[in-house]
This record gives sequence, C-alpha cells and structure tokens, in this order.
Amino acid sequence: MDATMDAAAVPESAPHHPANAARNRLVIAILLVSTFVVFLNETIMSVAIPHLMNDLGVAASAAQWLTTAFLLTMAVVIPITGFLLQRLNTRPIFLLAISIFTAGTLVCALSPGLELLVVGRVIQAVGTAIMMPLLMTTVMTLVPPEARGKTMGNISIVMSVAPAIGPTIGGFILANFDWRFMFYFTLPIALGALLLGATRIRNVSTPRYAPLDYLSVVLSALAFGGLVYGLSGFGESFAHPDEPTALPLWVPIAVGVVAMAVFVWRQLVLQRDNKALLDLRVFQSRNYTVSVTMMLVAMMALFGTVILLPIYTQNVVGLDTLQTGLLLLPGGLIMGLLGPVVGRLFDRVGPTVLAVPGAILVSAVLWALTMVGQDTSPWALLAGHVVLSVGLALIFTPVFTSSMGSVRMELYSHASAVLGSIQQLAGAAGIALFIALMTIRTAALAAEGVVPVEALAGGIRAAFLVGAIISLFAVVTAFFIRKPEGGMPGHGGH
Repeated sequence: MDATMDAAAVPESAPHHPANAARNRLVIAILLVSTFVVFLNETIMSVAIPHLMNDLGVAASAAQWLTTAFLLTMAVVIPITGFLLQRLNTRPIFLLAISIFTAGTLVCALSPGLELLVVGRVIQAVGTAIMMPLLMTTVMTLVPPEARGKTMGNISIVMSVAPAIGPTIGGFILANFDWRFMFYFTLPIALGALLLGATRIRNVSTPRYAPLDYLSVVLSALAFGGLVYGLSGFGESFAHPDEPTALPLWVPIAVGVVAMAVFVWRQLVLQRDNKALLDLRVFQSRNYTVSVTMMLVAMMALFGTVILLPIYTQNVVGLDTLQTGLLLLPGGLIMGLLGPVVGRLFDRVGPTVLAVPGAILVSAVLWALTMVGQDTSPWALLAGHVVLSVGLALIFTPVFTSSMGSVRMELYSHASAVLGSIQQLAGAAGIALFIALMTIRTAALAAEGVVPVEALAGGIRAAFLVGAIISLFAVVTAFFIRKPEGGMPGHGGH
C-alpha cells in the first residue's frame, strides 16, 4: 500500500499506517486540548466552596453538593463509557461529550443560586466522564506500542498542569471578580474546542454492536454511586460534625458494596457472550491487574495529600488561599514538564525502572510529612511537594501505559472505563480516610487539653502516617509492573 495515498482510503484496521499519521496527530491534539479544559474546570472550583457559602448564603453541607454531585455523576457515568465507546464513532462521541460539558458550563455561568449551579455541575460531569476514557482509548488505538509512552507522557501534562494551575486561577478570579467568572473563563475555551472538533476531528475508530444491559446500568449506578457518595459523605461528616446528614452514612456504603457484588457477578455471566457493560476480562491480564492496584494506592495517597495540604498550610502555618495555590503550583508544573520525558524513557527502558524510584519518592515525602508542625517552613513544604510531584510523574505514565497496553484491542474501552472508575473510588476513599483520621486524632488531642492549632497539626500528622503506610504497598507493587509484551496492538502480554 502506497504511503502517499489519501488517508481516507486506508482501512480502519490499519490505524498505524503512515498515511494516517497526520490525521491521528490532529485527533489526539484536539482530544488533549479538550481534556485539559475539563480537568481545569474540575480543579478551578477547589478553592471556591468557602467563597460560594458566603456569596450564596448556604451552609457547608449544601455547598459541598457542588463537589459531591460532580463526583457522584462521574462515578455513575464512567462505567457506561465502555459501552458508548464501542457503539459510537470518534467524532459523534467527542461532539456529544464536549457539547454536554459546554452546556453545563453555560448553565453554571448563568446560575442565580445554588440549585441551578449544582445542576450545571452535574451536566459538566457527564461530559467530563466521557472525555478521559475517550482520550485513553483513542491513543491506545492510534499509537503504535513503541511510541505509546511518549504520547501518554503528553496526557500526563494535561493531568498534572490543569490541577496545578486550576486552584491558582480560581483563587485569582475569586479575589478580583464575581464567582461566575470561573465559568466565563472556561466557556470560551470549551466553545473553541467544540468548534475545532466540529470542523477538524475525523472518525478513527470502528464502531461495533454492543448490547446495553439495563440491569447492569442500574447496578453500576448503585454500586459506584453508593460507594463514592458514602465515602465522600463519611469524610465530610468528620470535617463538619455539626452538619446533619440525610441518611446514616453506612446505608449508601452498604448499598454500594452489595450492588457491587451483584454487578460483578452479572458482568462475569454476561461477558461469556460479550454482552457485559464492563468487561472484567481485562483483569485476566496480570500486568493490568498489578498496574491498576498500584494506581489505586497512588490515587488514595495523592487525593488524601491534596485535601490535607491546603488545610495544613492555611489553618496551621497561616498561609492564605492564593499563597497555598502558589505553593502547590511548581510541583504540578514540574510533574507536567516531566511527563513527556518519562514517556520517552518508558519507551526505552520500560516501567519498572521508573515506577520503583517514583513510588519510593512518594513514600519518602509522606513519611516526612508525618513530622510537620506549626514551625515547619513553607519552603520545606514547597520542596516536599516538588519531590512528591516528581515521584508521581515517574508513576503515572508507566502505570497508565502498562495497564492499557496489556489488554486486547477490543477491550481498550472497557480497560479505560475500569481504570477511570477505580480512580474515582480511590480518590473518594483517600479523601474520606485522611479527613476521618485527621478529625478523630484532632478531637482526641483537643480532649486532652492540647491547643487547637497544635491539635490540628497532630491530626494531620496521624493522617499522613496512615498515608505513608499505604504508600509502602505502592513501593512493593512497583517491582511487579512489566512492559506489555508483543509488538502489535491488541496482543498485549497476559
């Protein structure tokens, strides 16, 4: 086949053909920009809750729904993306995701109060939930195995830089403008991505019939939604013990656990005929299972640390919101800059050489954070966060690439959906665990007569201690990650 022939004439079964190279680069670039927008939106709100409580005159339990509803929607929608990515081609599913996200952003920008703002966040979350699995599945389909590390490194820029600059941008906007400008800031970027996608994006996948098992959808919503809601509520109840809860916290968690057991059983039955909503045969790959386990541990540690550090810097050290955002900014930027470098190294040396020192660095920082106090220098915190970010950069690209590259091509959409679902659960569990431990220990120290600030510092140290212990599992797991075998896509090692 002549490499100069028109890309449209190249069969879909040859995504790596040289004639498709320009098309593939354009599609991946558009998806990267769009994913950056939705990630930025997710983190720009992280500093806004206290501001919105004052501006809208609502309690913490009500304002928290802006985050809880977003996470809950993500947890419910992500498992369904495996089905959507099989049934729909690249262009329509991209336009669907970015259109939903843009509509949600517009609703948020025009919201007169909390109720419509929560609705807008839910709409945004639907588009966000589709975008990341779409990007991961498309990259795995279009990029040959020997170049996947480099491309996944570019994805890690999106995953690192957006969360790093989001709180800083949010803090600046809230300090100078009305809170709605957070959404006015995101809206034109989202509209630009929608226009670019509508005019330039090409279909690069081959849709196939996939049945939709409605009972699995319901079970998935109860399982993932129940667990994320329960775990989020658990952490929130410890952070705000005086706020009433609508349900006893064990109810959604119990419903989630039971629904998850039934959901897993049903998927195991349905996958025999290729009818599963979430095909669990991805776990037949030992490398995928090991990589996902490490991702779960790393995400628990990361989300727990991300939620505790601002509490520590503002309530113990005495920094304000903008200073905290600036303190966390260099680490996020360094993580993003390292992404492509780590990706290229992965293509040359494989994951173990990168993931092991990365896990050791993350663990070392968490152990160091068990010694923080009122007199800890902000410069020491800055250095610690930078080292933590370097460690995470060495983990995320190898883990993503190894996990996705270890399953068959027809299971890519399911593998990315499972990965996304586990990230959501791990994040919710990490936040709940760290906040609960901090609050319990703080209360115990306060009861002993310790002054409030020192009691809080002691609670934060206790939470970091458990995080440091959890991180040791990531160090052990890192030794077992291998580079996917086989030179052809769809023939990953098992």
